[in-house]
Amino acid sequence: MGNVTTPVILSGGSGTRLWPLSSDRMPKQLHPLVGEETMLQVTARRARLPADTTAPIVVCNSRQAEEIERQLLAIGEKPRAMIVEPVGRNTAPAIAAAALLVDPDVVLAVMPADHVIEDEPAFARALSRAVESAAEGHLVAFGVVPTRSDTGFGYIRAGGESGDVRPIEQFIEKPDQHTADRLVAEGCLWNAGIFVFKAGAFLEELEHWEPEVLASVRQSMPTGSGEGRVELASAFATAPSISIDHAVMEKTDRSRVVSLDAGWNDVGSWQALWNVLSPDGHNVTHGDVFILDSERTYVRSQTRPVAVIGVHDVVVVETEDGVLVVDRRRAQDVRRAADWASRLQEGGSEPS
Repeated sequence: MGNVTTPVILSGGSGTRLWPLSSDRMPKQLHPLVGEETMLQVTARRARLPADTTAPIVVCNSRQAEEIERQLLAIGEKPRAMIVEPVGRNTAPAIAAAALLVDPDVVLAVMPADHVIEDEPAFARALSRAVESAAEGHLVAFGVVPTRSDTGFGYIRAGGESGDVRPIEQFIEKPDQHTADRLVAEGCLWNAGIFVFKAGAFLEELEHWEPEVLASVRQSMPTGSGEGRVELASAFATAPSISIDHAVMEKTDRSRVVSLDAGWNDVGSWQALWNVLSPDGHNVTHGDVFILDSERTYVRSQTRPVAVIGVHDVVVVETEDGVLVVDRRRAQDVRRAADWASRLQEGGSEPS
């Protein structure tokens, strides 16, 4: 690629829509949901596919840091740095901390730890194009070529002529179904939450648009080499909680989008996971599971036998933290169950 690139792997989320498997202690990226390796391990391998790529910077919280280190070492990957947040403040502060650790001319390839990308060579080609554009001073987002209209994703409207890297005209929040249909028909892209830019370019834009974020993150950075475990100070908690989209990408005139057509899925719900594991619509099971006269089901057992008889289009998940039974088409509502379970642990009992 000609430019040294440092991957930044964001691993701070809890994945509440995959409750009861995913939790603050062991979020979805630390589980082997697709294949033998965890999603974090697969992401770390994928991030190193292009040439001239350094060891990654990983951003996480203190509850997950030791497990992340263990999983990465298991595949022979030692992070350049592990940034440990005292509290989650969304993606803009997390990325700012990573950008402050490196030289301003270093290109950062920022990616969540919990995505599925089936065609990794296609991803590597898209990343190479994004790095070339970032080297010219652009802030590049990955826009996934949609396979359907979907209300679970944000969208990107690209401008300019057709090409590999195009200016961004508009970021669009998760739409209703009618709007999603129209956006796909118009050729808009899904916002993958993957970004590539020089560290210095991102910090310049962040200081211009959200100076309070950068000031708080600067105050939280410890002195030292910026390698190994980097424990952020309590000042990090004073940073506004804001995504990189809202903080910078929607405002800057330096934004660009590179198209990605590589079998991408954010595995944001049990429905999304079933889509990945069952492209032909068959049953999917994990663990000690018995199924009879049931179709298009996902059944996962972690600690005891689970039997499912005479049901269709249902997700059943059993773990030591709880049991979930949900219509696959209601998978987005699992977040409400996770919130209820969290309140229950804290002494409450009533679901919202």
